[in-house]
Amino acid sequence: MSGETRIEKDSMGEMTVPANAYWGASTQRAVENFPVSGYRFGRRFIRAMGLIKQAAAKVNRDLGKLDPKLADMIVTAAQQVIDGRLDDHFVLDIFQTGSGTSTNMNANEVISNRAIELAGGKIGSKAPIHPNDHVNMGQSSNDVIPAAIHVAAAEAMQVDLIPTLQALGESLDQKAKQFDKIVKIGRTHLQDATPVRLGQEFGGYARQAKLSAMRAMKAVRALRELPIGGTAVGTGINTHHEFGRRICEVLSSATGIEFVEAEDHFEAQAAKDAVCEVSGQLKAVALALTKIANDLRLLGCGPRCGIGEIKLPETQPGSSIMPGKVNPVMCEMLIQVCGQVIGNDLAITFGCRESFFELNVGMPLMTHNLLESIRLLSSGVRVFTDRCVSGIEANEKRCAELIEGSLAMCTSLAPLVGYDKAAAIAKEAFASGKTVRQVAKEKKVISDKELDKALDPMSMTEPG
Repeated sequence: MSGETRIEKDSMGEMTVPANAYWGASTQRAVENFPVSGYRFGRRFIRAMGLIKQAAAKVNRDLGKLDPKLADMIVTAAQQVIDGRLDDHFVLDIFQTGSGTSTNMNANEVISNRAIELAGGKIGSKAPIHPNDHVNMGQSSNDVIPAAIHVAAAEAMQVDLIPTLQALGESLDQKAKQFDKIVKIGRTHLQDATPVRLGQEFGGYARQAKLSAMRAMKAVRALRELPIGGTAVGTGINTHHEFGRRICEVLSSATGIEFVEAEDHFEAQAAKDAVCEVSGQLKAVALALTKIANDLRLLGCGPRCGIGEIKLPETQPGSSIMPGKVNPVMCEMLIQVCGQVIGNDLAITFGCRESFFELNVGMPLMTHNLLESIRLLSSGVRVFTDRCVSGIEANEKRCAELIEGSLAMCTSLAPLVGYDKAAAIAKEAFASGKTVRQVAKEKKVISDKELDKALDPMSMTEPG
């Protein structure tokens, strides 16, 4: 912004605003009142605000409430908000009035002034487009902001998160097929257990990723109901009774997501249960991803003195002092992302509990953390899939070595020789450093043919 200024007025009086800013007096008050964090509403949310303001202009025009010429000016200016051309003019801190009123006015003023400029008028004149009377017609911050949260989060999950989770699932599925004939030792309580196929383990990870995508889809459905049309407290004062339904139809067409008017506007504006549900789904996704990333870095630990059953792609040097060391940095990155998402869930929960009577007053806090969780998961999963999962290789030799040396191999002997005798074989194998196969042969508990059949690792990976 240039150093020049202009004077604008709102209901509280005059304010000095940067001359070339599209925001006005109400926004400027909030700029000065809330210099808190430097965090700003992101692209997804600003786009959602533009979509809602554009839809409102179209619906008010069609209902005969707004002059078509004025409506068309608003539609044009709102499209620039939707497209991201005016993001620099959305200047408010996340930590502000709990209803997001300041940000709603930021959108109203930016769209009003840009429309005025496009019409050849004077920025700040409020003529011929008034931020409240025209851009905000039939609306309140109390139904616009929660509607924008739903639209922004649903779009972010539909466009960004769900496809990346599906791609992760597909990549893990390919590895499951590739590794299906490789038998390795299973582990429970971090101790040796009966054999599994490496492909079975990866199949489990693939299923977790696919279920995570399904949870994100459920979250989109949880956001379908929009409170728009309820205005100040849910009664719909100062708006047309068809306004909410028609807005949802326009937004559904614009986004490809089936939005519907809230069945009960008092619930939709007074409570934020749907946002809490969505955050819970994201937390479940984060926990699933943490499990996958942790398992992969443990399976690949070594390369010589650890488990080493898989080889993770080498992406960068792992130490400034130990030459040649390579670390599982992609796994560590994703685990940190998931930790942030889990932390965000707590902040969202706190925001959701700020519901009193007819309004929630923790909406900016919820908005920031919810959209940040979706953004981080989308980016983190994409990088993890591309730079880690797709390049994983199996260490078949190491898998075979650990299988043969495992004491859990004696599990398949128990039905043949009894639990106690099988346990004794395992203990002797451990004490002597021999394998279960060697001890069982020495003791001649069953014939060599039966022993080889019983200790066939592949046969242990399916029901008997």
